[in-house]
Amino acid sequence: MRRVVAIALAGAVALAAAPALAGSPRAAVRKPQKKKVDVVDNYYNPKKLTVNLRSKITWVWTDESADVHDVKLVSGPKGFKKFQTEPGSAGFTYSKTLTKPGTYKFICTVHPALMRMTVRVI
Repeated sequence: MRRVVAIALAGAVALAAAPALAGSPRAAVRKPQKKKVDVVDNYYNPKKLTVNLRSKITWVWTDESADVHDVKLVSGPKGFKKFQTEPGSAGFTYSKTLTKPGTYKFICTVHPALMRMTVRVI
């Protein structure tokens, strides 16, 4: 009987330690998201965003966007290729999946002093 109890106890200890050995369980649970960013005259909404790794961001030029705007990645994690959208106005959309953890900084090259946004990928 003692041997059965000892084996059961050893199994319970090993099972309890398994998550710590396997890494952070939170990281394994994070699912990619789909997030929308409105491109409006002279601002992005939201201006700051935090998303999970491999999330897809879609920029949508709203009906309120009469001027022409673009989205340019000016800095991002090492190894993530920089990009710039075509200039667009109301009705234009652009999507990008963010595949590296870190901070991504975007501007509109037409209105760089006004239109800036940051996306943090965890």
